[in-house]
Amino acid sequence: MFLQQTFISLGKALPAVIAPAIILDLNLDPAWVGVYFGITAFASVVTNLGCGSLIVRHGALRVSQVALVLLAVGTALLTLGTPLALALSAIICGGGTSASTPASSHLLARCTLPKFYPLVFSIKQTAVPVGLLLAGVFAPQFTEWTDWRTTMLASAVACVLYALLLQPVRRLFDADREPTRSFRMSDFQSTLASVLKTPNLRALSLACLAFNGVQACFTAYFVVYLTTIGYTPVAAGFLFSVAVAVAVPGRIVWGWLGSVRVTPSVLMAGLAFTMTASVMLLAMSGPSWPTLLIGLVACVLGVTALSWHGILLAEAARLAPEHMRGTVTGGVLSFGQVGASAFPLVYSALLNGTGSYGIGFIVCGVPSLLVGVQLLRPRRIARS
Repeated sequence: MFLQQTFISLGKALPAVIAPAIILDLNLDPAWVGVYFGITAFASVVTNLGCGSLIVRHGALRVSQVALVLLAVGTALLTLGTPLALALSAIICGGGTSASTPASSHLLARCTLPKFYPLVFSIKQTAVPVGLLLAGVFAPQFTEWTDWRTTMLASAVACVLYALLLQPVRRLFDADREPTRSFRMSDFQSTLASVLKTPNLRALSLACLAFNGVQACFTAYFVVYLTTIGYTPVAAGFLFSVAVAVAVPGRIVWGWLGSVRVTPSVLMAGLAFTMTASVMLLAMSGPSWPTLLIGLVACVLGVTALSWHGILLAEAARLAPEHMRGTVTGGVLSFGQVGASAFPLVYSALLNGTGSYGIGFIVCGVPSLLVGVQLLRPRRIARS
């Protein structure tokens, strides 16, 4: 599951990491990055709401294989460079890959003690920054050596190969599947109801929306923003990779703290406040700022905006009924995908209207501040 998420993360991040080369070659407006990832996230909402039955019917490993193949198809489509191909790529990459996280949660919850959910899920979720790190380190350099289309196709081939490598263990890990389970249109409604009717899950859903929105804007626009204040694409990609690298130990530390030291809601509130402060600082940065200072701000974003996933997903799995972990996780993540869809679109509109990258970062950081306050509220009530 770690490797599955690594390939998914790498493939989904490529359009943002090598965006300068794509923009230059296709003569696109930089705002297309936000539109592309907005469409991707919107497609993910639909899949997250409906993937629960598919995971139960076909098994978590089979769904993981399908996600990898669909990502390969969407990535290859992007290389065509036409408006239709860009739209189809965003839909397939978003809709096809979004079931990968609920599938991995479903599988891991079967073989982990609930007490250690935060730690185990956080270790698995370190695959996301690892994928982003690989993209940030190698994709810009590989693109300079070849071109951006070759980079995208290489990622597509890697996804297909790993999907094939998973096949020998499919029978073992999909032993709990229920072939008689069928997909119904009512699954969308029941998934939403499963998270909205439970106060704790509803709070997690709103947190996922805000956190994922900040992450989406940081991932989509950080490299492009740095190139506008004097950094080369390779230098900007390196800073991005450093920020992502610190997220790997960050996720594990948060998972350990959430398992044995700190209440998950309090821990997530602290992450919310810190990511808000760091994204505001990024908004105020400029050409006169030392590289070390911008790198430090990016690293703080790395251990907050890129490191909350394991603790949040573990809490969702803990609160879910035993046979609905994939469904509930998908429901919570669907709110996250709403954030990942809406925030880049808002950012894109602000960028078009004002020409300022900073305003977009500020606006997209406000919801996480509100979520931090909300996450602390039940604690105050419990004390009183």
